[in-house]
Amino acid sequence: MTSYASSDSSRSDIERLARRRAGAKMGWYIHAFVYVLVNVGLVTISAANGRSWAMYPLMGWGLGLLIHGAVVWFIAPGGGFYDRLVERERRALGGRDRG
Repeated sequence: MTSYASSDSSRSDIERLARRRAGAKMGWYIHAFVYVLVNVGLVTISAANGRSWAMYPLMGWGLGLLIHGAVVWFIAPGGGFYDRLVERERRALGGRDRG
């Protein structure tokens, strides 16, 4: 009976993590869509006025989008980089406990 309860807990934890990761990725997709939409408008306005100021919001916001993407895709729990760091820490701690 205990193993059943722990497997339900494990499934629940996996479901919670999967939903959180999917939500984070969906948030990045929405961010990217709004970025493209708004910046197409800014470039259009900038070009219509014969100026090139639209590159500044493109670069600034683009950096924010890049950082957001790095956090969601590489650093967040369940991301490849994060998992490798956790595994490295587990090995380091396990090796220290044995010695």
